[in-house]
Amino acid sequence: MNMDFNKLMETLKGLDCENLYHDDFFLTWDKTQDELEAIFTVADTLRYLRENNISPKIFDSGLGISLFRDNSTRTRFSFASACNLLGLEIQDLDEGKSQIAHGETVKETSNMISFMADVIGIRDDMYIGKGHTYQKSVAEYVEEGYKDGVLNQRPTIVNLQCDIDHPTQSMADMLHIIHEFGGVENLKGKKIAMTWAYSPSYGKPLSVPQGVIALMTRFGMDVTLAHPEGYEVMSEVEEVARKNAEQYGGKFTKTNSMEEAFKDADIVYPKSWAPFAAMEERTNLYGEGKHKEIEELEKKLLKQNAEHTDWACTEEMMKLTKDGKALYLHCLPADITGVSCETGEVDASVFDRYRIPLYKEASYKPYIIAAMIFLQKVKNPEETLQKLLDQNKARLIR
Repeated sequence: MNMDFNKLMETLKGLDCENLYHDDFFLTWDKTQDELEAIFTVADTLRYLRENNISPKIFDSGLGISLFRDNSTRTRFSFASACNLLGLEIQDLDEGKSQIAHGETVKETSNMISFMADVIGIRDDMYIGKGHTYQKSVAEYVEEGYKDGVLNQRPTIVNLQCDIDHPTQSMADMLHIIHEFGGVENLKGKKIAMTWAYSPSYGKPLSVPQGVIALMTRFGMDVTLAHPEGYEVMSEVEEVARKNAEQYGGKFTKTNSMEEAFKDADIVYPKSWAPFAAMEERTNLYGEGKHKEIEELEKKLLKQNAEHTDWACTEEMMKLTKDGKALYLHCLPADITGVSCETGEVDASVFDRYRIPLYKEASYKPYIIAAMIFLQKVKNPEETLQKLLDQNKARLIR
């Protein structure tokens, strides 16, 4: 990756990002444009240091606590990699091995794990109205513990995916797009199709499509949200996207046609998700312990999905995109027709053609997370990054 350290520092100096210091990262739309661009810039700078064999460590001790309430490969290892990159040890909070089952409260757990923790990463995306609320509660309790003198430092909270947003994913997607199109200044007017796609499973979170429409509209892009009738996302997030489009000179449109979304698109993001109304219903049923009704809901949703197997990223669909060469994105793992499932989100030939860019897309996530932590912990980011460069401490002694 060809990057110039001095140019990155000049960019960072021109950004107002001081409010990221000692703050948490929950939702991209909570942050200013300068703050988002600062995270992109620091992510690139940390990558520059590591790729030039310069240690980016700013800690010589401390813990990064990870709590995953849903299965994960990329985000789990990205968080661990980010913590390690900066010098923190990683420790998973396995709730099944904790005292939570014995009545330990969220307040107590939050403080007990935080005596030497600098960051807590939380993934809680399964239930509507729960994940974001839980993350905010942990933040409140560690703040209280810090003010009470129980904690000698206040660990910052990073949203590794909740029911509303997946900021580390959408930010990694965005940084990939920025590099693919040669800079953020080249994104205005570019069309991105965030479309539902068929999956033989149900219950996939809404936070990826919601994160994409809420973030990409910040950069003057033409964002189209496409899905079959009945697969709506949260109306609150759609409103965020509309306001962003108005403020930043882009577009936000909705359609029930995948073909319309793909037509002349510069970027396509076909991804399955569960309808908001169904996810809300499932959350209520779990809360009431109605397991038989949950099973019936699952059958209903799988049957509903099966009515839309034509919503797939096929070779024919890709021909509709700009010059037939749109950039294909996915948060992974994708449901690949004939590979991971009989019929899925994307043709194997399309996926294979974009495999290397997809893996590159995923490779930005550790640096995005590291940049979030870095800017939360470092008051003068340019000065600290310059010190790391000047120290020129080898990451790997050859």
